[in-house]
Amino acid sequence: MAIIHKSEIKIKVGLDENKVPEELFWSADDGSIKDKEAKALLLSVWDSSNKDTYKINLWTKEMPVNEMVQFFHQTLVSMADTFQTATGDDKMSDTMRDFCDYYAEKMGIK
Repeated sequence: MAIIHKSEIKIKVGLDENKVPEELFWSADDGSIKDKEAKALLLSVWDSSNKDTYKINLWTKEMPVNEMVQFFHQTLVSMADTFQTATGDDKMSDTMRDFCDYYAEKMGIK
């Protein structure tokens, strides 16, 4: 099958003198998003040849802890949903969502 369209997602990171992120911006051609500010990002890329995941986890100095807790919760819920879509494994997806509920309760966000 031939590729008929390519899209770019760009991430810009502003670092301080110690290479700690001070600002994050992202753009997505297909989403009409241009230099949208973010306070945190988690990016995972699967390398099939090495059977390994490469990760970029960044957050700015200004990312409040309470928002990081919420960000993780929403990310975990999204991962459970994506896992279900990708694998069709309802039982494990539900188990993952149970953990998300437990996390939300323990972190005081539900």
